[in-house]
Formats: sequence, structure tokens, C-alpha cells
Amino acid sequence: MLRQYLLPTLNDHEYMVLPESIGWYRDAPEHEVDRKVGTLNNFSIHFVLSGSGFVEIEGKQFSLKRGDAFLYFPMQEQRYYSSKNDPWDIRWVHFYGSILNQFLSERGFHRYSLWNVQHIRPLVEAHEQLLIEAEKNSFLHLSRLSTLTYTFLMEFITSTVPRTSDRRLELDDRIHPLLPLMQRKACEPFELDYWAEQAGVSTYYFCRLFKRATQMTPMAFITLCRLQMSKQWLLDNKEMTIKEIALKAGYPSISYFNKRFLEQEGKTPTEYRQLFHHKTIE
Repeated sequence: MLRQYLLPTLNDHEYMVLPESIGWYRDAPEHEVDRKVGTLNNFSIHFVLSGSGFVEIEGKQFSLKRGDAFLYFPMQEQRYYSSKNDPWDIRWVHFYGSILNQFLSERGFHRYSLWNVQHIRPLVEAHEQLLIEAEKNSFLHLSRLSTLTYTFLMEFITSTVPRTSDRRLELDDRIHPLLPLMQRKACEPFELDYWAEQAGVSTYYFCRLFKRATQMTPMAFITLCRLQMSKQWLLDNKEMTIKEIALKAGYPSISYFNKRFLEQEGKTPTEYRQLFHHKTIE
């Protein structure tokens, strides 16, 4: 059984948090997700109500059962799947907001991926209320939708403890606080020495910490940020040429910009813009 509701991602809004999707899988032994680094630009919380399943982190498999949960930050690799013999009942919320990275990092939620919910019933009820609101009104009442998402998030924050003591899963505090600033400055020339200095470590150790915290290199993160912004400019600023967008995104060479965009999106910037234009006409 699958029950879910998908919502549009709003780029301009005044809310701390909004949902992108809410749902659950139950009695679905085939449920399996394998997302590469950089696939999703939102946060997600999943928690298991019954049955069992697995999460893979850094090549290691972890089993999950009732009360276990996992939290993903944007752009992280995601690999999880249900047990074939004991299919899980798993609930989730995908959500986004401009201050969430700082909000969750300040509370230590960037340091672990796996959690245990100490009081699961309030979390289930908060999830159900959010799902019902989305199913009933979609995004027509954004204030209520945001409030219910915040309620769910706070239930998770106040009722969970890290599930594992495995130090390999504990992330370093020095990287995540820098990510919002790196995102804002992504289109400026990238200077590894500068960012390593901000973290207070050598460039070599900065790269190691960064890979451990985000599952990607610093330059890969910068590239994803640049391409994400260029996609928005392609759609919002139709008067801008591809060359102008390439320069604004930090790529003096339009051919190199086209190459990186094609690698990430599977189409050129021009094709991406045309595809969206045709969809809006329809």
C-alpha cells in the first residue's frame, strides 16, 4: 500500500518550513530507494512504525525496526529499502526552508543519520494531520501547511536520540555551518584555502571533513549550487542569454557551462529552458 501526496516547491515564500511530499509505504516488500548525491535539494525524515528494513550509509548496512528513523539533509546520497520477509510500515515527510540547515545543525541533527523515536505516537499523529491537510487542501492554506510541518518537525526533534554510537556516522561540526554561506557565494571564484581557513583546518583535512559531511567534494557542492541557481535564472529571467547566465553562475566559458549542465540535467540549458516554456504554454 502506498499513500502519499506531492506538493509543488515554492521558491518565494515567507515560511520557515514547507512540505514537498508526505506519505507512507505499508506491506510493500518491493519498496526501495537509491538516490545519488545531489539528486534531491530538500530535507527528509523517515520513521518506521512496524516491520523492518535497511539503510546503507558509507557502504555499511543498518537494520531498522519500529521506532527507528533516519534524517537526510539536502543533496545527500540516499539508499534504503524494505525487508522482503517483514515489509515495513514507513512514514516520511520531505520538506524545505531557507533557515533549516542552520536550525537543525545548531541542534546537532547534522551529526547523525540514524535516530530512535522515544515517543512515536505523537509523531504518528502529527504526520497524519499533515497528510490529511495536504490531501484535503493541497497548498491552498500555506500557513496551516507550514504550521503542521513545523509541528511534525518539532515532535521529531524533541522525541529522538541518536541510534548509533558508531563514530564513523558522527559528522564534524565545522562543515555544516559553512554550507549556507558557501551556497550564497557559490558563483564567486572558488578558493579552497579560504574555506579551509574558515573551518580552521588545512585544505587536505577540509576536503576530508567535507566529503564525510556531504558525500561530495567541495567543488562538486559548488557546482551543484551554481547549476541550481542557473536553472532558476533560466526559468525566471527569459531575457537573459545563456552566455549571461553562464557568466553569472561563475563560468566564463559557455561551452564548459553547457557541458556541466548537460552532465547534471541530461539536457542543455537551452533545451531545459525550452522544455519548461512548452510546459507552461500547455
